[in-house]
Amino acid sequence: MAPRKVAKPKATAAYYRKNPKAKAKKKAYDTKYHKSAKRKKYRSELNQERRRRGIAGKGGKDVSHKKGGGYTLETPSKNRARNRGKK
Repeated sequence: MAPRKVAKPKATAAYYRKNPKAKAKKKAYDTKYHKSAKRKKYRSELNQERRRRGIAGKGGKDVSHKKGGGYTLETPSKNRARNRGKK
């Protein structure tokens, strides 16, 4: 089931609601990007690590890549906010 639409969406969501062509273009780009071999490998590494730690499919913290190579557990908000810019 799709998530409910927010009554007052943020700027980006509002833009894509008003511009279906732009939304379709972004969806096409995102689909191509996430289908790439590099991205699949990235996701599979994190999923493999979650399975190894016994936390796969249970929600909770994200497994994130560290700069030096290894993995660490991190709250989803911190992990997904990185490299995103501030408002």
